[in-house]
Amino acid sequence: MDLSVFGYQFMQNAILISFLAGITCATIGVFVVLMHMPFIGVCMAHAAFAGALLGLWLGFEPLIGAFIFCLLAAAIIGPLADRGELNPDTSVGIIFSLMLGLAFLFMGLMSGSKSGALELLWGSILTSTRSDIIFLSVVVIIVVGLVLIFYKEIQATLFHREMALSVGLPATIILYGILFLTGTTITASLRSIGGLLIFSLILNPAAAAYQLTYSMKRMFLLSAGFGVLSGWIGLLFSYLFNVPSGATIVITSSVIFMLAIVFSPKRKVKKWQGKLLSEKG
Repeated sequence: MDLSVFGYQFMQNAILISFLAGITCATIGVFVVLMHMPFIGVCMAHAAFAGALLGLWLGFEPLIGAFIFCLLAAAIIGPLADRGELNPDTSVGIIFSLMLGLAFLFMGLMSGSKSGALELLWGSILTSTRSDIIFLSVVVIIVVGLVLIFYKEIQATLFHREMALSVGLPATIILYGILFLTGTTITASLRSIGGLLIFSLILNPAAAAYQLTYSMKRMFLLSAGFGVLSGWIGLLFSYLFNVPSGATIVITSSVIFMLAIVFSPKRKVKKWQGKLLSEKG
């Protein structure tokens, strides 16, 4: 097996991007899993895609449009759930349908080749640039730094938002902050991972980590590890079998999740509890 390709700059950039994206996406994924709002990632990804398409259509930087649309989606989801007395999933579904419609509208309005739009949809980690690395590095530092600084407040909010509010914690601000961080993370990873695949990189590593631990700290560490591992193994298989890297990264993260379920201590506990209840019955 010829590994000389890993000496090229484009592959080294891809390895570094997969490391950074694995950490930040998996960290955000812990919030998504613990809040029981898995479709936030889908909604934000489509918001980023719609904003990027607007940028392509009007001729400005697509990532700026992606960032603005993600922030708008985050700013709408929380208040819509609070003031409209809607289930958060309902709010996410409403914004998702809106962003999906806008994405198709902007794509239809674009003249000429749609290659730029398709690249944003599927991602292209092998064409990542130094500016992509710098942007994602800044996002990683912000996300990880905020988690370390406000860990207890975040933990309390995720555990029981109403209780956190009752003891004076700014739980609503923390919740909205998580939504904004989700949007920022997706924007930073959009060009490399793609709007269609990034949701899997957010959800799968965190869901796998959730199967293996009861500790939130260990969940953050395991999730980040699984995210990075998904990226690196996915890149290796992409090179070996000459297949799209984004797809192999997502498939790898899915396999890791399935293995986590097989070896999950929680599954064994539930099986034992079910057996005990059946014996009592």
